[in-house]
Amino acid sequence: MKSVSRLAILLAATALCAAAPAIVQAAPDKALEAKFDAMISPAEMDGWLKTLAAEPNHVGSAHGKANADLTLALFKSWGWDAKIETFWVLYPTPIEVAIELTAGPGAPFKATLTEAPIPGDETSSRIKDELPAYVAFQGDGDVTAPLVYVNYGMPADYDALERLGVSVQGKIVIARYGAGWRGLKPKLAQEHGAVGAIIYSDPRDDGYSTDDVYPKGASRPPQGFQRGSVADMTTFPGDPTTPGYGSTKDAKRLTRQESPTILKIPTLPLSYGDATVLLRSLDGPVAPPAWRGSLPITYHVGGGSEAKGGGGGQVHLKVVSDWSLKPAYDVIATLKGKVAPDEWIIRGNHRDGWVFGASDPLSGHVAMMGEAKALGALYKGGWKPKRTIVYTSWDAEEPMLLGSTEWAETHAEELKTKAVAYINSDSNARGFLGVGGSHSLQHFVNEVAADVTDPQTGVSVRDRLRANLAVQAAENPTNPRAVAQGRLAADPTKDLPIEALGSGSDYSSFLQNLGLATLNLGFGGEGSDGGVYHSAYDTYEHHTRFVDPGMAYSGALAKVTGRMVMRLADADTPVQRYGDFADTVSGYLDEVKRLAEAKRDEAAQRTRLLAAGAYRLADDPTVSRGDPAPLPASPKLDFGPMDRAVARLKASATAFDQTLSTKGATLSSAQKKRLDAALMPLEQKLLRDKGLPFRPWYKNMIYAPGRFTGYGAKTLPGVREAIEERRFDDAATYIGLTAEALTDYAAGLDAATAVINGG
Repeated sequence: MKSVSRLAILLAATALCAAAPAIVQAAPDKALEAKFDAMISPAEMDGWLKTLAAEPNHVGSAHGKANADLTLALFKSWGWDAKIETFWVLYPTPIEVAIELTAGPGAPFKATLTEAPIPGDETSSRIKDELPAYVAFQGDGDVTAPLVYVNYGMPADYDALERLGVSVQGKIVIARYGAGWRGLKPKLAQEHGAVGAIIYSDPRDDGYSTDDVYPKGASRPPQGFQRGSVADMTTFPGDPTTPGYGSTKDAKRLTRQESPTILKIPTLPLSYGDATVLLRSLDGPVAPPAWRGSLPITYHVGGGSEAKGGGGGQVHLKVVSDWSLKPAYDVIATLKGKVAPDEWIIRGNHRDGWVFGASDPLSGHVAMMGEAKALGALYKGGWKPKRTIVYTSWDAEEPMLLGSTEWAETHAEELKTKAVAYINSDSNARGFLGVGGSHSLQHFVNEVAADVTDPQTGVSVRDRLRANLAVQAAENPTNPRAVAQGRLAADPTKDLPIEALGSGSDYSSFLQNLGLATLNLGFGGEGSDGGVYHSAYDTYEHHTRFVDPGMAYSGALAKVTGRMVMRLADADTPVQRYGDFADTVSGYLDEVKRLAEAKRDEAAQRTRLLAAGAYRLADDPTVSRGDPAPLPASPKLDFGPMDRAVARLKASATAFDQTLSTKGATLSSAQKKRLDAALMPLEQKLLRDKGLPFRPWYKNMIYAPGRFTGYGAKTLPGVREAIEERRFDDAATYIGLTAEALTDYAAGLDAATAVINGG
């Protein structure tokens, strides 16, 4: 679902990491890791990629089942105890789709909702089982209505339309991809009264404005479009009819009408070639400068027929779907631990694509296959990990993280008891290492990244990233974030921070619902897959030419994640450094305090400007306009509970890290076992049963996807989003709940420190 180019490839935190004690940990088995590296074969990954991406492999497809069977057979041949767990998930597929311009300049016009084969790309010609233009979990319908252009279709865009005097009530909206998650665009359109939605790819964002188009270059050709899911993932992921529990064949299900995550209005994606005709038909106000893409037209908003008696474009939009259950085949493979078999290190990558899925997700999946083959060979050769290793090849990720969510919900209680960590990857490209996840693992990530060689430069992948951050800071001296990251990168004694995780890939259930330590990683920033994202041109040919020639970075990904798995499986004492987590949360608290001040200032300024009539005087009097709505006054929030909780967390984390550093090497076997038991449930203490406002499935008080960002993370989400949305009673409530979670976490650290001290 989430391509590496959409991961925020450069690590996101900007604060310098505080000096921290080195964690005493038995040195990794470098001889074992060298054997592992020698068995990682990019050429073999190339062959797997060509096979797995040879035909459309969406949920329920024949090739999707063949890929599951092949993956299972390979895992078994490599020595793993492997099986398929099948879930029956609601996955709508299109029966009939149509977009037609029925009135206005350019009418009549019928959009082409299929993607023509590309000369020189053999895979793109295998269209027999290919889905047409489609987004999953929209609402079927057959509507004809005037068209309105809403830019990216985000909340601020609707505020701008209101000032222009343009309503989408009873209209069909057309929005461009970008600036926010796909599913928010029809959701917000629906909430504003629209009867249908179209989402197109503007060449400014991933077409000819960014690179030559495929096949000459990597970018999206005029007939390409982006499929995807528009289910309300920010409410909960997984099967929309089985919220919070596994989608087994006999599971009790909500109806489509009852499910809060299935939209009500018909929605389709569109190519920019066809979108040009629709957008050219619009009248009404000229779009604001920031709304103008790269098409050779004057961008109008529409609504002219109301505002000026014009005759703008009118569109017919039709979607009819097959809403049957489809099987999702999760391949689950295990190497049993010899010392602690009930402590699991879980590694996952999904396998299904919207069409062929070479970059997204199979470039990451073949890296995982390479790891699994090498680990199986080491296991057969006599190496037995201390802890159990579980490899998971997920199906049905693309519709809304179905395969992983249903498995996690089915096995929730067992996972809360046994899972040490979950390591995820998705699509992978050439370039720089990007990592997000639980900040207690930040130092561990840096240690691993220092031991893997970048295939292009010969330095470590950490040093290459460090150099890139330093260069970006020098070339962008007015960008505060780039400067802060460059300052960090310039100090080789400091760890590079990892980013917070939102959503968009299979880690979500593990981190945000179950409260397990989680990492998500991949390479990117140089190879380009964004222009074919979720299209029929995400093929073996495109990937091996433009994204990762020679599969070198799939090999690098395997070496990074394989090391993480082996080191976590064999760790003698904890690899976590909790001071990193405490420092990160402290930074997040500073951010939300500044946000609260900014919201107070914004409300006061809006009040002053409205009272002075400033908006009326500043606006062009020849353009339809209206004043922005006044903002409610922002009360001063009491952050005292959070201040005290963070102070205690810092003290507890420092005490644990220092105690482990000085005494870790002397722990008895019994102490190590008690220490593992004390730390296993620690990340779960960040959960609150109440969950977040409007979406109780998301229980983590530190990390969540944003309600209006989708994939993008919101940190301290209960507090931050309440302030952003001016829900100040909620902000006060979640200051208390988040403080409780951090205090519980600190108490867990204190108990673990007592174990080290002999308690």
